[in-house]
Amino acid sequence: MSLKTVNAGGLLIGGGHISVQSMTKVKTGDVDHCVAQILSLEEAGCEMIRSSVLDEEDARAFKKIKERIHIPIVADIHFSSKLAVLAVENGADKLRVNPGNLGGDKEVSLVADCIKRHHIPVRVGANTGSIEKRHYEKYGRSAKALVLSALESVKAFEKKGVNDIVISVKASDVPLTIEAYRLLSRKTGYPLHLGVTEAGAGEAALIKSAIGIGALLADGIGDTIRVSLTGDPVEEVYAARQILRACGLDKEFVEVVSCPTCGRCEYDCRGLAKKVNERVKGVKKRLKIAVMGCVVNGPGEAKECDLGIAGGREYCMIFYGKGEQMRVNANDAERAFFEKLEELIK
Repeated sequence: MSLKTVNAGGLLIGGGHISVQSMTKVKTGDVDHCVAQILSLEEAGCEMIRSSVLDEEDARAFKKIKERIHIPIVADIHFSSKLAVLAVENGADKLRVNPGNLGGDKEVSLVADCIKRHHIPVRVGANTGSIEKRHYEKYGRSAKALVLSALESVKAFEKKGVNDIVISVKASDVPLTIEAYRLLSRKTGYPLHLGVTEAGAGEAALIKSAIGIGALLADGIGDTIRVSLTGDPVEEVYAARQILRACGLDKEFVEVVSCPTCGRCEYDCRGLAKKVNERVKGVKKRLKIAVMGCVVNGPGEAKECDLGIAGGREYCMIFYGKGEQMRVNANDAERAFFEKLEELIK
């Protein structure tokens, strides 16, 4: 993770903490709808939100949105220095722009002066769809072309005296994404925003994002992350949190361990595990819960957790506290288990 830090609306980017981002998927000018989406993202664990700016209505909406949310908001703008300045003047905590498409040196200077005046950071970078033409012609769709394009954007702002910069080099191809970020991390000390862009929808997109982002985090690379999914942005945040937890970088959560089940399982272990996972999603408390299917490994695993269950067709054993346990009828096991779970959560 980068040693250099930037401050976006009170959120420090870099220096060890890895923040979770998402992006609103409604028109920013629709303030009520946009705020409702952001509040649901906050509840899921989002720490920074990005919103697109297509026109003046969107740019002016930042002021009203900021009054009703609790996390920093980033203005995502392309092709218009005027809209970038207007969004910042209306409260954007950070900008996402590409200096190469702002229109020229005069427009870059306009945005840079605004950034410095309001003391906010800017994210620049390249996706495989926005590689600078000369780098693409020389190196093709490659990690080197991505990194050179991103660093060119960095230099455009550095020349204007802007140094609070975050960089990204995202691709929809996982190996290319990993290679590009590894190369970039060796060439800069600026904070890096990670993501596999246009990952798609459903399970395949989650796996692509987990491998790409997770591999880089395991290398110590990355300061902010976004899981880009076609669908509900709340699922992006849940997925990002799961990636951080799997990498040992998020401790405040309820871990649920459950057995894969086999022919020895004689009660609805899978159904119970699914309900438990849904209940604890978003709970910020360090707990470990075990939902086990039989008496082979079940009791041993359950005893090591804050709460656990194992059993069979006629009865289940619930383990809790410091070595305490109780035997319950299988038909009553789910109710009894959830009573204990609610006590722990509260």
